[in-house]
Amino acid sequence: MLVIGSGFAGLWAALGAARRLDELGVPAGAVEVTVLSARPFHDIRVRNYEADLSACRIPLADVLDPAGVAHVTADVTAIDPDARVVTTKDGATYDYDRLVLASGSQVVKPAIGGLAEFGFDVDTYDGAAALDRHLRGLADDQAATVVVVGAGPTGIETACELPNRLRALSSRRARVVLVDHGGVGSDMGDSALPVIQKALSDNGIEVLTGVIVRAVGADWVKLSSGERLRADAVVWCAGMRASPLTEQLPVSRDPSGRVPVDDYLRVVGISSIFAAGDVAAARMDDDHLSVMSCQHGRPMGRYAGYNVISDLFGEPMLALRIPWYVTVLDLGPAGAVYTEGWDRVVVSQGAAAKATKQAINTRRIYPPLSRDRAELLAAAAPELQARP
Repeated sequence: MLVIGSGFAGLWAALGAARRLDELGVPAGAVEVTVLSARPFHDIRVRNYEADLSACRIPLADVLDPAGVAHVTADVTAIDPDARVVTTKDGATYDYDRLVLASGSQVVKPAIGGLAEFGFDVDTYDGAAALDRHLRGLADDQAATVVVVGAGPTGIETACELPNRLRALSSRRARVVLVDHGGVGSDMGDSALPVIQKALSDNGIEVLTGVIVRAVGADWVKLSSGERLRADAVVWCAGMRASPLTEQLPVSRDPSGRVPVDDYLRVVGISSIFAAGDVAAARMDDDHLSVMSCQHGRPMGRYAGYNVISDLFGEPMLALRIPWYVTVLDLGPAGAVYTEGWDRVVVSQGAAAKATKQAINTRRIYPPLSRDRAELLAAAAPELQARP
């Protein structure tokens, strides 16, 4: 069995498979579970907007080795569903009986002049670290201006964190501008929007909506309005798309590049391949599909791992449905906002919601770090957590 990816879905798919093998009493070595990942880490990606990333990169050896899961650092470039072979960038090939595609998603950077050269992002640990180095290297004798592009959840969290973060680096004045072609928090619902708008105002964030970035320079950004803003850094947080590896599968994909899966996380039309996390469009209830989030990626991974092994041994598989949905948005010094339901009704805000967000970011979404096999396998049970 192969797992492509070591994010929230990939890590838990591997551990879920190891747990199911143990549960079925399969002798050690009879089924090899191997994770192929571009980095030898499990990154806590959702924390990349924060200033301190020291606890956000977990060596795979710490969580996979104790569970008896192999891991190889490699960039997967091709999947052949007919031959059941995966090929990596260095030309190595790996056969599989079952595959879990959990290669995640990536921020979409359009072909805007200067964006690739001068733009930053918080999409990956390495990208966030590059932004941090850049901010630390800014001259200390002038005001610092950072333009954040994309007023969805990632852009809002990033913008709200930046003023204090910039001031902590020096005594310089900080200016943060949030730019979006649409509206702020347009997917957060009517209940949360006033909370978000007030937080942006309280945090001193300038908001420009209805404009598009036309070009990016070393210290400026040009907007569709004709305005040219000084920008010591441009942080791109606009748009996500599933890993391009989904294009290797002969199936339809949704507008975000995700592949359709059935209730057992098996790719529709390909019996040997399961998919979990941001690459998969899974039904959460009769009316809603999964979203690109660790909230859905983690249980999808656990169920995919369980079901792959069950399928291999002709055992019943478990259908995944998640009957609740929440969002918790970090608003920096203004606290946070916690919503429940797909219409995102606010049930908590300010300091109380912030405490929930910090519990999620620092404890709830982490695997056990004890290197204890029993604890790791227990955490990989195909069960749904309660609301945070």
